[in-house]
Amino acid sequence: MDRMIYTAMSGAKQAMEQQASVANNMANVSTAGFKAQINNFRAVPVVGDQPVTRAMVVATTPGADFSPGVMTQTGRPLDVAVKGDGWLAVQLPGGAEAYTRVGNLQVGAEGQLMTLDSYPVLGNAGPVVVPPGSKLVVAGDGLITAFDPNGGAVGGAEVGRLKLVNPARADLLRGEDGLFRTKPDAAPAQVDPAVRLSVGTLEGSNVNSVEVMVQMITNARLYEMQMKTIQTAETNDQQANRLLSTS
Repeated sequence: MDRMIYTAMSGAKQAMEQQASVANNMANVSTAGFKAQINNFRAVPVVGDQPVTRAMVVATTPGADFSPGVMTQTGRPLDVAVKGDGWLAVQLPGGAEAYTRVGNLQVGAEGQLMTLDSYPVLGNAGPVVVPPGSKLVVAGDGLITAFDPNGGAVGGAEVGRLKLVNPARADLLRGEDGLFRTKPDAAPAQVDPAVRLSVGTLEGSNVNSVEVMVQMITNARLYEMQMKTIQTAETNDQQANRLLSTS
């Protein structure tokens, strides 16, 4: 009886957590560059001084779906999409480095190049700062050239090069903010000159709205099944108590 309740209880808990992941994926079905969160289940024996008679359900290898999203032509000079594998490097508030494929870049009030979520975009020499009000051209290799908006296309100055990396997927961890980091025991991601950008293009979310709707229904049914298991265990316990009390 105890094993039945323990397994159902942990299964219901993990079903709720997976439902939260699916809901987050659904909320980001239209977010540029978003990579869907993935959770899987597995049974883990509870190890202690006693014989192994119990198991609990845990989420295993939580990660992300790295498949590409749909590419959309926008024609905006600061919209960039990574072709194939690779990432743009951004700086977190604490100074650490993270990676994203969100390519709708913006220029801050002080000329700092940022993502839509206001994370500074890193170049090969640190955060990229461009002359405010300048006309920017981004090349496929990440080179940024600034032009005087009144001077046409003549006399442009190179102001930096986007840091494009391509670390092994096994070395990446997905953060709650949707950004990716390298694992603590992995080497920092280095610039990969093979990574290329498509300028004037945005990569969409790789979340399939129909699939996540099916996942939400499946998780709801899974949670309901676990709760019925707990109720059955309670009913069996009450019947056993009645039999013992009358004997």
